[in-house]
Amino acid sequence: MNIEKMTAQMSSKPGFIAALDQSGGSTPGALRLYGIPDSAYSGDAEMFKLMHEMRVRIMTAPAFTGDKIIGAILFEGTMDGQAKGKPVPSYLWDDRGIVPFLKVDKGLETEADGVSLMKPIPGLDALLDRAVGLGVYGTKMRSVVNLPSESGIAAIARQQFEIGAQIAGHGLMPILEPEVSIKSPDKAGAEAILRTELTKGLDALPEGQKVMLKLTIPDVPDFYAPLIAHPKVARVVALSGGYTRTDACKRLSANHGMIASFSRALLGDLRVSMSEADFDAKLAEAITEIFGASTVKG
Repeated sequence: MNIEKMTAQMSSKPGFIAALDQSGGSTPGALRLYGIPDSAYSGDAEMFKLMHEMRVRIMTAPAFTGDKIIGAILFEGTMDGQAKGKPVPSYLWDDRGIVPFLKVDKGLETEADGVSLMKPIPGLDALLDRAVGLGVYGTKMRSVVNLPSESGIAAIARQQFEIGAQIAGHGLMPILEPEVSIKSPDKAGAEAILRTELTKGLDALPEGQKVMLKLTIPDVPDFYAPLIAHPKVARVVALSGGYTRTDACKRLSANHGMIASFSRALLGDLRVSMSEADFDAKLAEAITEIFGASTVKG
């Protein structure tokens, strides 16, 4: 594991991050989309086995390389699994040139004050130690903003930065993900408050510490340019948030310096029944389109 090389790649290499981090709550839907019905498995163990097989199929596909994909976010079970006989993080970096990240949050609290904070993350230090031992470079954690609530969004930012500091203490790069829902009745208003609160948190970071940000593509193009330019930000990446791939890519291409970190928009056309040739072709098509939106700006 070469931290300096990974840092250089995540800071400046053209490309995007693949989000392969569906967890317990979102896994059944991801499997359904892939063509595996709920009736095909019983219990979490079988469900996660099928999900791991899907992810390995993606990670080992010819187009899934560091040429266009600079990082991949993994679910804990995927981090602990294997691909081609190697631990997944080692396979991604050594064989594919892709920097591995780990999703660490345990889901969302019930909405209050216009936002959903993250649930507590028990055993986080032990999980981070394990991630470091497996060669993981950084982490990701998601909370959600639904309304332009100043106090709610301030609480979201505070929680993200507090846990981010704990993660950085293990030598890992935190990706802070305060997602603004695309269904918010005042998305632009929420984004304005979020930008202010994130700037406060970034300004307060200790010297030498950086974070990455994963944000919903803003309604106003280049609205997050000040965050992208902030000296404490290593990279700003975009979530697809429920937009179709075409729509997400169109919106992303209007935001300079912002790259994709897509999940559904990357994997939505893949089906378990496809031949390897068809599967690889569909995945390559998605990768090419998302890479273009991340690197060629209007």
